[in-house]
Parts: sequence; C-alpha cells; structure tokens
Amino acid sequence: MKVVTTIAEMRKIRASLKPPLGFVPTMGYLHQGHLSLVKKARAENPSLVVSIFVNPTQFGPREDFKQYPHDTEHDLALLEKADIVFMPTADEIYPPAFSSWVGVGKVSERLEGACRPGHFRGVATVVAELFNIVQPTRAYFGQKDAQQAVVIKKIVADLNMNLEVVVLPTVREPDGLAMSSRNSYLNHKQRQAAVVLYQALCLAQKLWSQGEKDAQIIRQQMTNLIQKEPLAKIDYASVADPQTLEELDRVEAGALVSLAVKIGKVRLIDNVVLE
Repeated sequence: MKVVTTIAEMRKIRASLKPPLGFVPTMGYLHQGHLSLVKKARAENPSLVVSIFVNPTQFGPREDFKQYPHDTEHDLALLEKADIVFMPTADEIYPPAFSSWVGVGKVSERLEGACRPGHFRGVATVVAELFNIVQPTRAYFGQKDAQQAVVIKKIVADLNMNLEVVVLPTVREPDGLAMSSRNSYLNHKQRQAAVVLYQALCLAQKLWSQGEKDAQIIRQQMTNLIQKEPLAKIDYASVADPQTLEELDRVEAGALVSLAVKIGKVRLIDNVVLE
C-alpha cells in the first residue's frame, strides 16, 4: 500500500496499475461499512485505490466540517490491502483559482438537498474530480447514502463517464443502527435513542408487506413513531421514487423510504428500499 498526496503522482502511478481498477472514495474515520466496500472492490478488481478526503465544499457554514472525526493512522492500518491510498489536501483539490462546479438538477434539490443547500454541488464536484484523477473502472458506494448514490449515477450517465457505479447494502450495528462516522458523536443515551431510525424504517417495511399502499400513511406512521422518542427531531420522512426522488402518493415495489433525524445535535440519515 502506498500513500499518495498529489494529483500528479496519482496520475503517474495510475498508468502503471493493472485494469480493471476499483475505487472507494471516503472521508476517512473508517468503519465496517467502508471496509465492506473495500473488500468488494478488492475481490472484483486486480487494482484498488481508496481515497481519504474530507471535502469542505459539501459542508454548510453551521455544519461539522471542523469537528468531523479523523484517525489517519487507524485508517491506513485498515487499508493495507489497497494498492494506493489517495490523500490530497484541500488546496490540491481546490487550488486558489478554482471556480468550476457540477450541478445535478432536481434529484440533488430534494431531501438532503433541501435541508442542506449546496451539499450536492460539493459532492458532485469532488466526485467528478476524483473520477477524473483516478480513472476507475468501478467506483463503490454504500446504500446508506442513497440520494448521494442517485446523484453520482446521474453525473456518470449525463457526463458519459466511462465507469460503473456499484452500490452495496447498508452495514448495520447489531441493533440495526446504520454504521456512520457521525455515530461517534453520540453519547450513551443518544446512541440508544438513535435506534428509532431503524425502527421507523422497519415499520414502513412492515406496513408495506401487510399491503399498505398509501405513501402518506406510511410517512405519518414513521413520523408518529419517531416523535415518541424525546431526543429525536425529524428533518424529513420520505417515501419516494428511487430514481427521481419525487414523493409518491401510492407506494410501489422499489420505493425508497428515507429519513433524516437529529438525535440531540447529531444528524443521522438512513433508508430502506421496499421489496
């Protein structure tokens, strides 16, 4: 495993890597969710690049960019099977004259986009840059960030990027909480309360399995359940088309049920696809 910090060196080494090339972009502070992507990418590709970059442009002015958890030494120890760990600085990705941005339209304006204006402009731009630098054959993302996966698939399709986007299932704690770097912010009581997200998603799945087709009833039942938890405050409870992210009136197979909930000051997201 070699650590690379500049675009020039990454491009030079990229030319020597045997195709196909798997790529796992991360913001570090790795957990088993990240490592499931790394394992899959390693199994499917003779070459593997993992990036660690906390992208400042996807954080709002009152969000947690400066507090975002990091443990580089631990991360690198977990990435011994990668060929390259790409760790650029912010100045390397966004030099002083940088002024170009990637916008993705309506799918980036709903849900997380509505709650976090500008978030997906930052995500789409940095992912497009990383794809251009690394030139992967396949790039791996987690289903937990479902809207992010939709946005990334959209830019790959619309901009005719020559790679495959692979989305893998959410990895969960034994009690169902989706693994996330931000879980480290939770104190003991908040960690117990955070399970309400998974409970609400399970309720949505149960209602659907029992024949409920009214999306508003499912949204309302999830909301009612979450509101019983005193530490929880809902940003949104959504039942949407999995491609357009438009809210549904009538639920269909494949609908994306997603949540954003603050537990204290910690904002968590999660989702399930109704099958």
